[in-house]
Amino acid sequence: MGKKLDVITPELKEFIENQKLFFVGTAANDGRVNVSPKGTDSFRVINENKIVWLNLTGSGNETAAHLLKNSRMTIMFCAFEGKPLILRLYGEAKIYHKRDDGFHKYSNLFLENVGARQIIDMEVDLVQTSCGFAVPFMDFKEERTTLHAWADKQGEDNIKAYWKEKNTVSIDGFETNILDD
Repeated sequence: MGKKLDVITPELKEFIENQKLFFVGTAANDGRVNVSPKGTDSFRVINENKIVWLNLTGSGNETAAHLLKNSRMTIMFCAFEGKPLILRLYGEAKIYHKRDDGFHKYSNLFLENVGARQIIDMEVDLVQTSCGFAVPFMDFKEERTTLHAWADKQGEDNIKAYWKEKNTVSIDGFETNILDD
């Protein structure tokens, strides 16, 4: 059954590295709570209490807006194959944009991507496991290539124009600071 831990154990790190999907939860002090699914090879465990993930361009930018208001974040992984397990990482996060040194410190951990929007850096203060007995079995078929292909076709200038149109303000009207220079 479930456990609360202070660190990401080697076994949990291996579990994380084998997952194809994770969910990110954030919220400002008021407004809507956001839960966002993330895929591709975009998540890294830096050490037992630190993770980073590459946030790719999408239709919204809620995570960034929320983290500017309230730095708390929850990440959840579910085992869809093998032994049942739900893993949650709780902590405080910060955002690095391409203009920030932190972005460049971690960007080499990921494949180059024109649509790379931010790197999120989280200090993990609680690791929680739960049974996952009700999570269904699902077979992984393959990664979707649509987002990468779209970003490559857009190119850097059109991506920035897209950010200006779709990624500067959250659905609750909070700034994301994506274009601040």
